[in-house]
Amino acid sequence: MRYLPITGADRSEMLRAIGAPSVDALFSDVPEDALLAEPVDLPRHAGEFEVERRLSRLAARNRAAGAGPFFCGAGSYRHHIPAAVDYLIQRGEFLTSYTPYQPEIAQGTLQYLFEFQTQVCLLTGMEVANASMYDGATAAAEAVMMANRVTRRSKAVVSGNLHPHYRDTAATLARFQGFTLEAGPPVPAGGEDLASRIDGETSCVVVQYPDLFGNVRDFSELAEAAHAKGALLVVVVTEIVALGALRPPGDMGADIVAAEGQSLGNAMGFGGPHLGLFAARTRHMRQMPGRLCGETVDADGRRGYVLTLATREQHIRRERATSNICTNSGLCSLAFTIHLSLLGETGLKRLAALNHAGAVSLADRLGRRVVTPAFFNEFAVRLEGDAAEAVERLAGDGILAGVPVSRLHPGAGLDDLLLVAVTETADADDIEALAEALQ
Repeated sequence: MRYLPITGADRSEMLRAIGAPSVDALFSDVPEDALLAEPVDLPRHAGEFEVERRLSRLAARNRAAGAGPFFCGAGSYRHHIPAAVDYLIQRGEFLTSYTPYQPEIAQGTLQYLFEFQTQVCLLTGMEVANASMYDGATAAAEAVMMANRVTRRSKAVVSGNLHPHYRDTAATLARFQGFTLEAGPPVPAGGEDLASRIDGETSCVVVQYPDLFGNVRDFSELAEAAHAKGALLVVVVTEIVALGALRPPGDMGADIVAAEGQSLGNAMGFGGPHLGLFAARTRHMRQMPGRLCGETVDADGRRGYVLTLATREQHIRRERATSNICTNSGLCSLAFTIHLSLLGETGLKRLAALNHAGAVSLADRLGRRVVTPAFFNEFAVRLEGDAAEAVERLAGDGILAGVPVSRLHPGAGLDDLLLVAVTETADADDIEALAEALQ
């Protein structure tokens, strides 16, 4: 059976063992006004078949990304995943392994994490990468805290074009960790003057590349301005495939790169699980969150892999830990590594070129509606009416047209903007269908 409930007798025996008079007594420390007066409005228990049927009906109300033309992005992207990826990660030795606490018997896990770190460094143009994190948003928040530790400052200047989910994740940690986040307003066409906002209290400047609206910008001058004031440049990447075509952040002077790796090897999955990528300069390595896998040789001179650096509170005393993220997306990082290995450098560049070409094709059809001047595979489109209403109407016609900016920035006066993303999964007919529908 998938579910084994305890009996009333089991419950009574457990209560006697811990000396509690009732289950309710276990919640005596919860304030009275926080307790529910009656059960939540959910169906009562049912048999397995009945539950499966009910959940299947609920799931059928969703429209799957592959059911028709699909142009949603804004941080989660639909790419083709080779069948070999799922086949390999479902092998027992990968699917059931958890974490390499005993390196001598986890050499396979450590090796693929080592390869994963190497791939992340090559993509980002950075010197060292960790063995993955939860997702891009938490990686970005951890990057800000790392910059605070490196500079011994406590103010982050945040681009208004950083994905608001990433900004909000960092703001949550700022509230409890005691640092300041200064975020500007969104600027759809780009052109923020972030350098003028850097002062002697700034620990880092956080930018997105390409940004929420798809703008591609060279951050070399911004990096120089930040470094001149003793601050770090944190570059966030939500569409990792873009680095198959664009100049890597490390070549522009980035000190820390936090990214989302979902696009390679990991399906959208209605929102997860995702995969956080994190890379930095070697001189800052000991302030990195997470853990690093390294290569060495054993007593007999054979190549082996080890946990070189583990700065999580699971490994060291809490007061010395750089992060309280207590796991990594191991299986997701393996899927990423397999997919990228199958593509190779040539394949990744070709994939990136296909994405960009598709986006250019759609932008050419939409003409002056396009707001973003330079983009990779995603850009903002200005409609004559409310973008959210247009998305709902087009969904009724079988086209998932994109993400209305008002969903991410409610009340910002951007209700007429629509974010559209074009990946290799959108063919010429899909692009034509969307262009005609928007016209």
